[in-house]
Amino acid sequence: MPSGAPSGENCLVDMDSKAGDMFGSEDAHPTGTGGAGILAKLWLPKGFSISMAKEWIDKRRLSIRPWTGFVDQRKFSKPRNFGEMCQRMVKNVETFNSNYTFIFLGLILYCIVSSPMLLIALAVFVGAFYIIHLKSLESKLVILGKQLTVPHQMGLAGAVSLPVFWLAGAGAAVFWVLGATLFVIGSHAAFRELEGSDMEELLMEPV
Repeated sequence: MPSGAPSGENCLVDMDSKAGDMFGSEDAHPTGTGGAGILAKLWLPKGFSISMAKEWIDKRRLSIRPWTGFVDQRKFSKPRNFGEMCQRMVKNVETFNSNYTFIFLGLILYCIVSSPMLLIALAVFVGAFYIIHLKSLESKLVILGKQLTVPHQMGLAGAVSLPVFWLAGAGAAVFWVLGATLFVIGSHAAFRELEGSDMEELLMEPV
């Protein structure tokens, strides 16, 4: 064995130091706040944060109404007139706002999963944006004398992936999601009877 080759504990120390260089250095991260090597390239753009998205979802989950009461058939009835229907829709949207949000997200997820071409189009968009963003970190990207900001980079990625979205029928998918959302949420809000607290609030309002 060559005399310069590491062995035993020296080999383990050498491997640990290399791992530390890959994942522990602070200088290699684009923002200078930590992370390096492979992990340094996986950071999100400024303004985007996994923790922010998680916090938003957690807040929605805390404010969500029980689904058993949300779909309780005993609490559904036909409104007596157009005025009562409008009152129900306004109050129910306020009351079940988080429930409606998750229904909307669920319809979007169903639409994407049920269409392989949409999955491919989204993958092309994310890949194009990721590549463009990494290039902007290495050197400033300038088009027509203007530096590309994150929204510009997303727009450029959208332009690159637009043909794929067109082939996937993204326009029809968007209209389907919006139509299904309006139908489901509108029907529920119009026919769902108001909660007791909402009824008391309406009765206390001056005529």
